[in-house]
Amino acid sequence: MPITEIEGRKIKLSHLDRVLWPDTGTTKGELLHYYASVAEVLIPHCAGRLASFVRTPDGVQGQRFFQKRPPAGTPDWVTTAELLRSSGELMPQVRVDDLATLMWAANLACVEIHTPQWKAASPGTADRLVVDLDPGPDRTVVDCCQVALLLRERLAADGIETWAKTSGSKGLHLYAALRDADSRQASAYARRIAQELERAHPDRVVSRMAKEDRAGRVFIDWSQNSAKKTTATPYTVRARPEPTVSTPLAWSEVADAAGPADLAFTIADVPGRIAAHGDLLAPLLAGSAAAPLPS
Repeated sequence: MPITEIEGRKIKLSHLDRVLWPDTGTTKGELLHYYASVAEVLIPHCAGRLASFVRTPDGVQGQRFFQKRPPAGTPDWVTTAELLRSSGELMPQVRVDDLATLMWAANLACVEIHTPQWKAASPGTADRLVVDLDPGPDRTVVDCCQVALLLRERLAADGIETWAKTSGSKGLHLYAALRDADSRQASAYARRIAQELERAHPDRVVSRMAKEDRAGRVFIDWSQNSAKKTTATPYTVRARPEPTVSTPLAWSEVADAAGPADLAFTIADVPGRIAAHGDLLAPLLAGSAAAPLPS
């Protein structure tokens, strides 16, 4: 079992040739290589936030589970923070603040990384707004793009700038940076905007949770802003049949998408996009981008 040293931390790497994606033959070693390649842009988006992981130790076609608590044997150098649960329990969770922690997690086949829209140091503050666009039956990510453009224009009218990324699955995520807001306010605002677009475009948009209402429309999931929920972090790999990535987009790509293949990116594609364009979500991290919710 090889031992590597990353930022002064020793990590035992195991089963690097294990195939995690049988359809493409992609191995755990390739997963680690991808995360090492994108760490510089990924980590700033999840640093300081409590991370939840989707683990697939036997591959994406095998058993998978969502892990919030640090697994047994977590090294003492891995940064954790405690979450106060509704039961009153203080539950520790990992923070992916550095490359060593990212590589340690990837070695455990933590394929996906999910984070909330608040930081561990300020759990009462929502510093991000997120809207998840999910295509219903007979709709695709291209339909989500059309709704995303409507949302971008609507939020801009309230002084809120937005950025887009693929979910890495079927839809899109829209992000905005917030200030002076909490999770309930962010969720209420996102719900109001979703309902407003549903009234304006009832044949294209639905804001209700009931799955039977989604056929032929795009579901605007405003509930991701709940303090209890998490969203796939930018640049995370997804446990899909192929090693797709939740990938930041330019708005021109959203506007020009002609088919789902135009917005399907894997671990083989994303490092090249970063080399060519940098982090397209970097403005989300700038303090100057944060806007208040309308009163």
